[in-house]
Amino acid sequence: MPFVVRVDPASVGTADEPPVNPGEPAGCVAVILWLSLGKSASLVRMPLRSDWSARTCSLARGLDVLGDPWGSLVLREIFFGNGRFEAIKHRLEVADTVLSKRLGWLLDAGLLAQRPYRDGSRTRQEYVLTAKGEDALPVLNAIIIWAEKHLDAPNEVSHMRVIHTDCGQATSSADTCTHCGTRLTAANTSWHSFKRTEQPVPLAVAPREPQTKDAETEIPA
Repeated sequence: MPFVVRVDPASVGTADEPPVNPGEPAGCVAVILWLSLGKSASLVRMPLRSDWSARTCSLARGLDVLGDPWGSLVLREIFFGNGRFEAIKHRLEVADTVLSKRLGWLLDAGLLAQRPYRDGSRTRQEYVLTAKGEDALPVLNAIIIWAEKHLDAPNEVSHMRVIHTDCGQATSSADTCTHCGTRLTAANTSWHSFKRTEQPVPLAVAPREPQTKDAETEIPA
């Protein structure tokens, strides 16, 4: 007996009009299920994402958070200091639904937090790194460095360098400057995307919590 599996109603189309989901990365597979009645077919997008948060392998648990391409690109924008929804959407050329979902994942995972800002008479929310999100920097650095070493760029401006801001040199290590040996942090690292800017851009850091004084101050004897 013929049947149709529906995963997400918004992703279902027909053979003549396939579902359009702008900006959705590779990571889902289209399954065509032919119906016995008529000549039409239903096209269902089946997401391949699984919940790996309880796996016994640390790599699997890490990939559950950092293994999504759009999620990593959102983090890239936040590190570039680009934390407002419309600005991220414009830079990534991504659909609202896709971006909202990834931002929600990153908020739930504790890598991002929201911070209010004024937009004229309205108060909106922008996205900033948490300490947990800032700690993901070596992972993103490693992907950049690996891609520069092993993958061909489509043109001469499609390159990106990890720069130690203090000495101004590019590094081939994700967590240490290979020029001067200094440990890399978001506070002393810049990224130079040739397509984006002429000069390296210092990375954003997680907002630091203001230090509060104790209610009672100890008076030295």
